[in-house]
Amino acid sequence: MVLTVILPICLLLLLGFVCVKFKFILAEHIQGLSQFVFKISLPAFLFLALASRRFDEIWNSSYFIGYAGGSLLVFAVAFALYHQYFRCRLSESAVLSMGASMSNTGFIGTAILTLLIGQQAAVYLSLTLIIENLLIVALTLILAEAGIHQHQSTAAVVQQTLKNVAKNPIILSIVFGMLCVLFKLQLPLSLIQVLAMLGKTASPVALFVIGGSLVGMSLKAIDLQSIILVLLKLVLMPLTIFILLSVLPNVTQEMRYAGTLLAALPMPIIFGIFGQNYGLSDKALSALMLSTLLGFMLISGLIAVWW
Repeated sequence: MVLTVILPICLLLLLGFVCVKFKFILAEHIQGLSQFVFKISLPAFLFLALASRRFDEIWNSSYFIGYAGGSLLVFAVAFALYHQYFRCRLSESAVLSMGASMSNTGFIGTAILTLLIGQQAAVYLSLTLIIENLLIVALTLILAEAGIHQHQSTAAVVQQTLKNVAKNPIILSIVFGMLCVLFKLQLPLSLIQVLAMLGKTASPVALFVIGGSLVGMSLKAIDLQSIILVLLKLVLMPLTIFILLSVLPNVTQEMRYAGTLLAALPMPIIFGIFGQNYGLSDKALSALMLSTLLGFMLISGLIAVWW
């Protein structure tokens, strides 16, 4: 199972890396492909997968509470560590905390979990993406912007952040998918066919983008803070999620394994983007690179043990 799942993923990552490294595809084109996945193919996959299910198949409060609680707990631990112990700025601490508590769910998670459990993956992916976008990203933006725009009121920063989150295509696809379920709306066959074709491109294109994005990254800026950050992400987060999903009621083994696997994924590409925006370019990209390398080893081990 490990080779069946991981080998195609590694080959797609390698293809993306080689194409950009040897300039068969320009680096700026990778950004366009990334936008296609984020704004078109992944929302199409999630919307169709959700709209075709019943509400009781989609929503699980125990999974949501467990994953959200674990993510926020790791975020709080990381924030306290970097802001209080390492004396990092508020914005820097917020971004680093996001790196410790958020996974590459949209890209790598979609590819791996879909290969493992098929369409059922959409349920866990949707709930996890809601948590990451509505809680972790929003909290990071609020704290980071508060650190920069200290002259603005907290209410103004929160309002602007919520507006940005509300326009997120992934969040919108999940909301519309849930509405179709609640109101039992049937999608036209032609629309289903279009969404299905777009959805099938999400995983391969996302992995190609990840591989291409690794070009130019290095481990030169790795220091103690970066190593601790990677350990928080790859050790503390999946362990926390696993424990919480083990003690909460109505959590199946599949839920526990899926949640832990998503928590063990490398840091998201958006972490590198946030790092560049808030003056942490080298530190963020080095930690992202290290978490990607070690994360695939960890994921391979979990797949070997559980699947």
